[in-house]
Amino acid sequence: MSRPTPPPLPPIGPRSFDSDVPNASRMYDYYLGGAMNFTADRELAERAKSVLACTPSLARLNRSFLRRAVNACLDEGIDQFLDLGSGIPTVGNVHEIVQRRNPDARVMYVDYDATAVMHAKKLLDGNENAAILHADIRDPDSVLSAPEVLGLLDFDRPMGLLMVGILLYVGDEYNPKGLVATYRDACAPGSLVPISVITLEHVSKYDPVTHKQMLDLISVYDDASEQINVFGETEFTTWFDGMRLLEPGVTVLPDWRPDGALESDNDSPAGLLGIGGLGKIVRGPVAEAPDA
Repeated sequence: MSRPTPPPLPPIGPRSFDSDVPNASRMYDYYLGGAMNFTADRELAERAKSVLACTPSLARLNRSFLRRAVNACLDEGIDQFLDLGSGIPTVGNVHEIVQRRNPDARVMYVDYDATAVMHAKKLLDGNENAAILHADIRDPDSVLSAPEVLGLLDFDRPMGLLMVGILLYVGDEYNPKGLVATYRDACAPGSLVPISVITLEHVSKYDPVTHKQMLDLISVYDDASEQINVFGETEFTTWFDGMRLLEPGVTVLPDWRPDGALESDNDSPAGLLGIGGLGKIVRGPVAEAPDA
């Protein structure tokens, strides 16, 4: 059963730099082996690893899903991308994946964290087909009307609308399903929408130890800039209303079009925690069965 939808709170808005508060984006960077993090981030990330040792595996599995989903978009002829909650630039950035295959493809990143924006601007200097917007994705009107976005992307043509690993930081008070719908409705039919979140459903059934550890991890993130939210698979699937789910539908991340990468992570307890899917915007009231 889906949870009741409360009235959404006002968006927080872009955040300024603060190295003293553990930052979820910088912690993610740390799990992935990046260097754009600070003592407070590393200390809380180590606490997270102490309660759920496979936390870095979960981060890598999500990053791998992003890579495979972006390549799936490219295979479908998509040549422009809006990456919501893109985070700190790290190995396998979207514009690198995209422009390696299509140098003329365009990528607009959006993040509200000042550290992510600062480093992305340095990385993208001189790249006319990629940019970053300092904005809160929970304020879709500001994102979708930003001159930087409208100047780079053409909303009359299909695009890749990426919401990978970001909505797990968006609680019910911000109506994540409503956010997906608002961004979906701004995009042309034929656009592709990869989304991933965390669920407890599979570990609660098959791995009670990891289930307890995941609950402890959620508590650790009470001390971070953003808290972790988990979602049921049925509820998550409704976020694809107005889209056709492409094969293999909503699955745990290792089972979404596997390509043989990250085999050790695929077999870790983290493999039961992340779920994702890729929807194709077709307009309509419900998500359809996955394409064969």
